[in-house]
Amino acid sequence: MEELFDELVATQKKRLLELARLIVPSATADDIMQPNDFPELEGHPEFRYEEGVLEGVLTARMAYLAKRKELDLAC
Repeated sequence: MEELFDELVATQKKRLLELARLIVPSATADDIMQPNDFPELEGHPEFRYEEGVLEGVLTARMAYLAKRKELDLAC
């Protein structure tokens, strides 16, 4: 399951970077994690949507890992 989440995160980060580069051609992987440095990204609705999808996947991954750890400790 962890591999699935890792794949989802990697895929969404790639998608977000590709979109960012359409808006700001010089955008880097670090830049997509700090879009507030780029007004073009900050105000772009599609970028913000895809950023939200990434945050959702990361949140689900954290919840899964926390639950798994909780279950491992209970055994």
